[in-house]
Amino acid sequence: MEEFMRQYEKIYPKLYRTALYYMRNRQEAEDAVQDAVLAAYEKFYQLRDKEKFDNWMMQILVNRCRRRMKTWFRKEEDIEGISLAREEDFATASAVKQVFLELKEEDRLVVSLSVFGGYTSEEIARILGKNHSTVRSRYRRALQKMRKKLEV
Repeated sequence: MEEFMRQYEKIYPKLYRTALYYMRNRQEAEDAVQDAVLAAYEKFYQLRDKEKFDNWMMQILVNRCRRRMKTWFRKEEDIEGISLAREEDFATASAVKQVFLELKEEDRLVVSLSVFGGYTSEEIARILGKNHSTVRSRYRRALQKMRKKLEV
C-alpha cells in the first residue's frame, strides 16, 4: 500500500493533466484518474517491475479515458486554469488550445503524452501499444497540422 501511494503521488499531476486534455472536462478527467487508480491498486501486486509503474499507470489511464469517451457525449466546455501555451497573450493561447482540440483523438493523445506528460516516443509507443515509428510520425504530423492552422 505504501509503495503504491508513493509512486502514485509522484505521477498524479501527469495523470490528471493527460486525462484533462484527453477528456476536455474536469469532472470526467477526475473520474477517469480515479477509475485508473482503483484498477491499478487492485492489480498492483501483478506488476513485476515496479520501475515501470509510470508507463503501466499511464496505459491504464489511457484505456479508462477511451472507455469513458465511448459512453460520454462530448460537451464543449472550457478548461479553466490550464494553459497549453505559456505566453501572456490570451489570443495566442486560445488559438493553440482550439487547434489542439481540433486534432484527431489519437493525435491529441500522442501530443498530450509527449508535451504535457513528458514521455518519450518509445514510452508512448509502449503505453498505446503502437509501433515506435508510428508514434513519432503521428506526433510530427500533428505538430505540422497545428503549425499550419496557426499560420493562417
